[in-house]
Amino acid sequence: MPKPDRPQQDSASYRAKKQFFDSLLTVYGRKPVLEALRDPAVKLFRLHLAESNKPAGILDEILGIAKSQGADIQYHDRKALSRISKNSKQDQGVAADLQCKAYQSLEQFLSQPPRPDFRLLALDRITNPQNLGMIIRSACAGNVDGILLPQKGGAQIDALVIKASAGTVFRAPIIHCPTLPEALAKLREAGATICALSSHASQTLGNFNPTSGSVYVLGNETEGVSAEAAKHCNHQLSIPMNNGVESLNVAVTAALIAFQDTI
Repeated sequence: MPKPDRPQQDSASYRAKKQFFDSLLTVYGRKPVLEALRDPAVKLFRLHLAESNKPAGILDEILGIAKSQGADIQYHDRKALSRISKNSKQDQGVAADLQCKAYQSLEQFLSQPPRPDFRLLALDRITNPQNLGMIIRSACAGNVDGILLPQKGGAQIDALVIKASAGTVFRAPIIHCPTLPEALAKLREAGATICALSSHASQTLGNFNPTSGSVYVLGNETEGVSAEAAKHCNHQLSIPMNNGVESLNVAVTAALIAFQDTI
């Protein structure tokens, strides 16, 4: 029997609580946190501060916004804060749990897709923060319903990503998942067509016209799509090249996909 004060995992209260925490994005570092709090698309849920922080104008501004939003403010020792930020070298004694309307888990997305023929970008071991930021910016501006961002194996949202995205990271439809292969398997089970972008594929992006949801897997900057992700793909697509050029930067490829049907 479960304890009385702990909701059962199949109860409505448990699902609602899990859905809420799945929609939180944790950002660390003084400038990234302040930039996020200045964005009207973001609501602060909880602010985490190191007890050892010395007085600073930027901290006063962050605290002022947190108090004005009625956010929960917690103080931690450095070790506890590093467990929250997961980057003790760069958190500068500050982390924030943000509510971003477009940030969600894969389970949330699959429970209510925005359209039957949804289009997702899936990032397979994208390690360069600038590439990740530019991908997010293009996807946010283009015709893409989500960016599948694994929590392991690639760059995560940090100050460099926020800067490269020009702040769009807080409005972009980011879908988080533990690992990409597991997520691709779930999407394929849900009826989506999984496509690996490959310079060697005979079918081109322009000739691909899916009738169901589609997922475009963008591989690592140097090695391409991994074998683990590729085994879940049922299509391979290429972008025709001229003048002996073998491939494009992964962020450029993402932009072409994002705007494929709009220009």
